[in-house]
Amino acid sequence: MAGSTGRSRHGAIMGINVTPLVDITLVLLIVFMVTAKLIVGQKAITVDLPKAKTGAEVQEVLSVVLIAPEGMQVNGEMVPENDDGLVAIARAAVTKTPELRAVVKADGTVSHARVMHALDQLRVAGIAKVAFGVSPVLTAGGAGAEKP
Repeated sequence: MAGSTGRSRHGAIMGINVTPLVDITLVLLIVFMVTAKLIVGQKAITVDLPKAKTGAEVQEVLSVVLIAPEGMQVNGEMVPENDDGLVAIARAAVTKTPELRAVVKADGTVSHARVMHALDQLRVAGIAKVAFGVSPVLTAGGAGAEKP
């Protein structure tokens, strides 16, 4: 026969064209690579988790809440917002627990300067490990998401 179509005399297929299969595989590979990049590229919060040999050990945390317009709570008690209030309480807590961590929660209307001042006071008291408290934003699916 002059021109072969891939079929034998009896009508059986002798060769398979794999070009469409390769094309589909490459398209799927590209789709998976793009979606994997989007999933992995989501922002995450780095958490420095404490290490413990037993489950009975409890992590001591100093809670600092900055309230708008002016006011501060340390471990649930109102404290005057001056240089002596937070530093004195934090130093006393550090003497009891040298690896003390602080969690700073600030109202959305609290100025950046007040937050930085509280961080500076904690640093003066000897607390180097500080975290910020946030409220998660839930989506319709129930998973945490970022506000636009």
